Amino acid sequence: MTTIEGITLVPSPSVARLNERQILDYRHHRTQLIKWMLYVGKNPERAEGYAWTTANRRATNLDTFYRWVWTHEHGYSTAITHEHTNDYVNELAYSDHSATHKNNLTKTLKMYWRWRVAQFGDDPWEPTVSFAQDGGPQQPRDYLTREERSKIREAALEYGCVPHYNSLSPEERHEWKRYLAHRFRKPITDIGKQDFDRANSFKITSLVWTSLDAGLRPIEVARARVSWVDVDNAVLRIPASESSKNEENWVVSLQDRTAEALGRWIEERRLYEKYADTDVLWLTREGNPYQSHSLKYLLQKLCEIAQIPTENRKMSWYVIRHSTGTYLSREDGLASAQAQLRHRSVQTTMKYDNTPVEDRRKALERMG
Repeated sequence: MTTIEGITLVPSPSVARLNERQILDYRHHRTQLIKWMLYVGKNPERAEGYAWTTANRRATNLDTFYRWVWTHEHGYSTAITHEHTNDYVNELAYSDHSATHKNNLTKTLKMYWRWRVAQFGDDPWEPTVSFAQDGGPQQPRDYLTREERSKIREAALEYGCVPHYNSLSPEERHEWKRYLAHRFRKPITDIGKQDFDRANSFKITSLVWTSLDAGLRPIEVARARVSWVDVDNAVLRIPASESSKNEENWVVSLQDRTAEALGRWIEERRLYEKYADTDVLWLTREGNPYQSHSLKYLLQKLCEIAQIPTENRKMSWYVIRHSTGTYLSREDGLASAQAQLRHRSVQTTMKYDNTPVEDRRKALERMG
């Protein structure tokens, strides 16, 4: 059985990601879910299901959600948690989708958790984020201030740094070797001068500085390729086939210092075996592309170095993107921000056309 009343049980994008046994398990899992939607989901007490169009749309939405979980968990699973769902909704909040689309996805997830409560006895889930109904441009929830952007840029220079190998006494060198052995998961006897050089890599500096300039989405950090980088002209050239929206080519401006850091990193990455057979620009220590959770962890570490308070703020990699949009639209207008952030519609960029809080504070002070 491949469908239930015309609703596909395992859509082709999922088939492409799963092995035969996983497909069998996923088909069984989806069969239970889709039957529940069609026959009892809307009102279980009256055995009233959802309309076919609603069930079909939500089945498609949930398949997309499952694939998002597999990407972030680095493998197939149907053991969905509240944390998965909250992270997905938080990422959705910072996406360029319309408020109506975000609302529909949230409704789908609420329905999905009602099914998990009924089917598996899981705890109920309530979204921590709500979306406006009118579809108008929404203001970004959090973004880095100008001062914080500078601090993050400087923190990227400090992240993971160690003293120069030749500047250390034998006792100090032994302690730093112990630290690097833990960091690189190697025996302390195998740590040498090359590991000290590796610790002072340009990888994080280039990743962070490029994200600050280009407002990279997490998925764009994961997809970034060496072939995107034009150091001589200080731009990223993102082809349509690899862009987030997969619709058109983009040329994104970079500061000269960012281009130089990228050039240094591209030269350095050739030394690492894990990059030998891939054009991926940045990989984690484990050799995986960066994802939302690994970038969120990196941002937290950068904030600690920069002494940026994060309490009562929703800090994800998108705060970098939103700061780029907020200040670029203010400095150079909406058209410039639209091109730099790779928005097809200026309506999407309009959510950044707001006066930063520090500018409003200065205006109040001038008013007396």
